[in-house]
Amino acid sequence: MIALLVVLTAIAGAVAGPAVEADGGEVVVGVTAVVLAVVLTIAATGFVVVNPNEAQVVQFFGRYLGVIRAEGLQWTWPFTARRRVTLRVRNFETDRLKVSDADGNPVEIAAVVVWRVVDPASAVFAVDDHIQYVAVQAETAVRHLATSYPYEAHDSGRSSLRDSSVVSEELTAELRERFERAGVEVLESRTTHLAYAPEIAQAMLARQQASAIVGARFKIVEGAVGMVSNALERLRAEHVVELDEERKAQMVSNLLVVLCGDRAAQPVVNAGSLYS
Repeated sequence: MIALLVVLTAIAGAVAGPAVEADGGEVVVGVTAVVLAVVLTIAATGFVVVNPNEAQVVQFFGRYLGVIRAEGLQWTWPFTARRRVTLRVRNFETDRLKVSDADGNPVEIAAVVVWRVVDPASAVFAVDDHIQYVAVQAETAVRHLATSYPYEAHDSGRSSLRDSSVVSEELTAELRERFERAGVEVLESRTTHLAYAPEIAQAMLARQQASAIVGARFKIVEGAVGMVSNALERLRAEHVVELDEERKAQMVSNLLVVLCGDRAAQPVVNAGSLYS
């Protein structure tokens, strides 16, 4: 603003200069006004408007002078080239990438990256196009992440792509390392899509269902064994009935059939003897 006031005052003086009358002085004053007008026109080229959350990278005949971050009307050297760089927070979402996970299974994966420019000079001079650089490096990092983990961890203690917290932390760390050279900061990154490729989706769904059924059966059998053991202990402790080994085996067999079966049991009345 100070530079603007100086330029406006000088322009006013230049305009009022030719109106001054003096013996032999009108030509001198007129030449001075023309020279001053040219100088002021050149000085006016140094004004630049900086919007909020933006920066101006200044060059003088190819030489880097600095970055203007203060918002509002600013003034710098005339004949300088200025490039606007936004400092706003931006999102980038990758396409659905088809890659092979650590077990060799084809999967589809996509992620979103939240980023912003923190070093405008590096964003302009270190890379050709920092927006395209972010897009390419983000997809490369997602592909590398997908090949480092399996879709599902069948072994205990092994991380998988479905562990969102572990995957997000590693993806963010890798992106920060890649984006640092471009003056870009990664605020957050998360996977937005994760699925098996269509050609193996049905087979993997059947595998998941089989694993779920096996796990459920294991829990059922474990609970049934505990219930049978508890029943035998209570019958013995409360002296309800005395059972020999063969009768215990028959009772255990019947209870397990009732407790582990996936259908309702049909009672059968035995009117005879167990040994007949």
